[in-house]
Amino acid sequence: MPILIFISLFTLLDFVLLFSVGSQIGLLTTLLLVIVTGFVGLHLIRKEGVSTFARARQRMQAGEIPSNELLTGAALIFGGALLMAPGFLSDALGLACLLPNARQLMLKGLAWLGLKTVHKQQYQANASNQRQSQRHDQESEHPDTPLEGDFISRDDASRRH
Repeated sequence: MPILIFISLFTLLDFVLLFSVGSQIGLLTTLLLVIVTGFVGLHLIRKEGVSTFARARQRMQAGEIPSNELLTGAALIFGGALLMAPGFLSDALGLACLLPNARQLMLKGLAWLGLKTVHKQQYQANASNQRQSQRHDQESEHPDTPLEGDFISRDDASRRH
């Protein structure tokens, strides 16, 4: 419920600011600014999204969890959605989500508010579980160990058709 109230108040404030600035600078200029910020946001999302995806892939290949990259991706999506919404307040917050330095500052603020990232110890526990699972899979591939399961002989399959 509090998040719904916050979103409603943010939207209302965004429209009040849009209409008050629009009445000062004119309708055409306001529409032009809203459209330009949308295109700038799309360009930044594309550029930052590709680099974030590349960094996440590198970290995964190195055996690390790309937690910072996941947060960056979420900030890019959120920023892009804000840039698509008409309004100067949402555009300013959306651009802040897309710019790397401002995004890092916001992530530090979220960490201060209690958002926690995945710690190295949790990853090491997950990695050891994966190694045990891989060992189990490799052991089951050896011909010495029996396989459990059902089978259908060729004779049974030809009788069914």
